[in-house]
Amino acid sequence: MAELAIIGGTGLSSLKNLEIIRREVVHTRYGEPSGPITYGKICGKEVVFLARHGYGHTIPPHRINYQANIAALKEVGASKVIAVAAVGGIRSDLAPGRLVVPDQIIDYTWGRSPSFFEDGLTSVTHIDFTDPYSQPLREQLLQAARAGSIDLVDGGVYGATQGPRLETAAEITRLERDGCDLVGMTGMPEAALARELDLEYACCAVVANWAAGRGEGGIMENIDLHLKEGMDKVRGLLEQVIPII
Repeated sequence: MAELAIIGGTGLSSLKNLEIIRREVVHTRYGEPSGPITYGKICGKEVVFLARHGYGHTIPPHRINYQANIAALKEVGASKVIAVAAVGGIRSDLAPGRLVVPDQIIDYTWGRSPSFFEDGLTSVTHIDFTDPYSQPLREQLLQAARAGSIDLVDGGVYGATQGPRLETAAEITRLERDGCDLVGMTGMPEAALARELDLEYACCAVVANWAAGRGEGGIMENIDLHLKEGMDKVRGLLEQVIPII
């Protein structure tokens, strides 16, 4: 049984270095996850993989069934989750192509099912979300990056927005005032749901573009190139971190 699950975001709907063993359709009480769970091996170690937006990248961020995705990973035996996500860079040193392991998150999403603890409760349930990401898993990612000489930024605040549209320049200015360093659309409620099911969860964010009003040129220019560059680094990072985990 694989201990580690990898959630792939935009630009990572498959893992080229994954030796696929089988795929399984998992049904949950919260509905269907984004696609079948893929079982495989990287560097001889068993992992499970799920494409957050579906394997054809057809599910927009606000329509993802985050509850079903996290519940399915828990059901197949995963205890640790590395979530890969494409983001926009707000902070001046977080240029397109860089990898970041954020340590905090601010939730600007709305209308998404935010919790497993909603109905049929014997008592109200709260989770401690002071530190939204697993520090041990973050440290393992940073250790792997050092071992593989991979440029990985330690820390940053992820601003989770609703999508699917990109933000206005004024909205990014507001996020920056709030302390956000990165902006993405899938960070919540995914991280909170993982905490509710006692899954260790860390995010590896790939800066695909400058956020609106930041950097030079248009947002969409060279985004595919930056994503490919970043995801190639992610694959190298996974090869380094999996033996450590």
